[in-house]
Amino acid sequence: MQEDNKLIVFQDREIRRIWHNEEWYFSVVDIIGALTDSTNPNNYWKVLKHRENQLVTICNQLKLPSSDGKYYKTDCVNTQNAFRLIQSIPSKKAEPFKQWLAKVGYERVQEIENPELAQERMKQLYEQKSYSKEWIEKRLRGIAIRQELTDEWKDRGVNLSIEYAILTNEISMATFGKTVDEYKKYKNLKRENLRDHMTDLELIFSMLGEKVTTEITRSKDAPKFHECKNAAQEGGGVAGNARRDAEAKIGRPVVSGENYLTEPEKEKRKRLQ
Repeated sequence: MQEDNKLIVFQDREIRRIWHNEEWYFSVVDIIGALTDSTNPNNYWKVLKHRENQLVTICNQLKLPSSDGKYYKTDCVNTQNAFRLIQSIPSKKAEPFKQWLAKVGYERVQEIENPELAQERMKQLYEQKSYSKEWIEKRLRGIAIRQELTDEWKDRGVNLSIEYAILTNEISMATFGKTVDEYKKYKNLKRENLRDHMTDLELIFSMLGEKVTTEITRSKDAPKFHECKNAAQEGGGVAGNARRDAEAKIGRPVVSGENYLTEPEKEKRKRLQ
């Protein structure tokens, strides 16, 4: 499952989720935050599960990304148990959230049957966030290239989240001279997806690094994690060399500290043209 599908939005509130045992699991504290607008949903959840002990039994602890970019075990519920959780939270948003949750679950079934629907919905989501068509086209292409690479890694025995993170950092470091965490800090990002805040050129070189890594992995028939790591370094190196050549020609860095937190990509594009 693509990393970009692990974050969804309900009324401007981000809900982390993970595909586990052939169904979506959602972060409990994110659900609580969306329903209550609590400034401390973790504390709200602590009090709630102490008051209603049975809620603990409907949760699975699964690793989700935190604001520091690292993965931690987090209380999660599937769609069915999310409805059970909602019943314990007094909120005017309960009914709209139930409808949204049912829709999310149904859409996933549709997407399994027709993967093109997932791409179309993602395109609509980015349009709603005021990204330009030019940027969206590159972002979706990048997602497809990323999926191709992670599928290749999976086929070669790379299964742990930490291994995916290490390989991704190798490509990022060789391409841009920064790990993912360093890149996010450079752009003043926290929980936000780094690639959602990349410029056109940053997206292009990200795609180049990952596509070349895929091809090197295949050509060398990399059997295990260590060999995949070498391929990641080489693939990122190709993109890094291309980036430096481009910077020499255009006279400015490709790596940008800009983000789209306060000004949408489409508006920033217009202003800079």
